[in-house]
Amino acid sequence: MKIEEVIKSTVSLSDAKKVVLNIIHTEMLINENLNEVLKPYDLSPEQYNVLRILRGQKGKPANMCIIQERMIAKTSNTTRLVDKLLLKEFVTRNVCPENRRKIEVTITEKGLKILEDLDPKIDDHENNFAQKLTSEELGILNNLLEKYRN
Repeated sequence: MKIEEVIKSTVSLSDAKKVVLNIIHTEMLINENLNEVLKPYDLSPEQYNVLRILRGQKGKPANMCIIQERMIAKTSNTTRLVDKLLLKEFVTRNVCPENRRKIEVTITEKGLKILEDLDPKIDDHENNFAQKLTSEELGILNNLLEKYRN
């Protein structure tokens, strides 16, 4: 469906406006679907992102700065996200022995198990989005989006 039909526009839109509206609308659809996948696990996309970052540490702790640097949504309140994950027992938080001002966060076995359960569901979510495009089109779209951000 064309973006003009989605927003029921009665005026002509520039290509630049169409691109921006298409990206915003597509992001909304992707996020709605992702939220449905994460809902049974009582996770937000940002909390899920923190868990993925911590799993990528392969057992080594990460401090808040490392987590914040790797977040997709840079505006997220990392401390609040970690606090919520701590309450769910998905992470542990400890003071760094070498630098007492530094807080180290590690994913727990329970957190790893949640990600293990979620992995195939997230793969399905991503593949569902990607199935409407060919492999070549996905490559072109990735290149165009990266070009836009750079």
